[in-house]
Amino acid sequence: MAEKKSDTIIKWQCKSFSELTNEELYKILQLRIEVFAVEQNVVYQDCDNKDFKCYHFTGILNDQLLAYSRIIPPGIAYPVAASIGRVVTSPLVRGQSVGQIPVIISAQVYLVKFYENFSFMQQGDNYIEDSIPHVTMIKNI
Repeated sequence: MAEKKSDTIIKWQCKSFSELTNEELYKILQLRIEVFAVEQNVVYQDCDNKDFKCYHFTGILNDQLLAYSRIIPPGIAYPVAASIGRVVTSPLVRGQSVGQIPVIISAQVYLVKFYENFSFMQQGDNYIEDSIPHVTMIKNI
C-alpha cells in the first residue's frame, strides 16, 4: 500500500520479525529510542521480547523510516485480544498526517451496516465476488 504525501510515495509494509533485515530492525529501534527514550525522556526497556512474536508495520520514504507500529498477536500483551503498540512517527514528519492510513475491506453487502458501526464508509458500487454481492469499504485510521 502506498500513500501520496507531498508529491512523494510512502511505502507501507508489514513483516514478521524474522522477515526484517538487519538494517530495517536497526532503523525501527533507532526511531523508537529517538522518540520514546530520548525525546520523551523516559528510561525503560524498549526491547521487551515481544518483538520476536509481533508484526512490524513501517512507512518508508527514500530509505527513511517515517512511521512504525508493531502489531501484537493475542496472548502476548493481552490474553484474548490482538493489540498495537510502539506507535511512532518520526519528528521529521509530525503534523503531516503520515500515520493516518486507510484500511480497505471487501465487505459483503449485507454487512455494510455492521462495518459502518466501526466507522467504515462505503466506496463505489456493489460488485460480485465469489458469487456474493460485495462493496469496497474504507476507514481512515
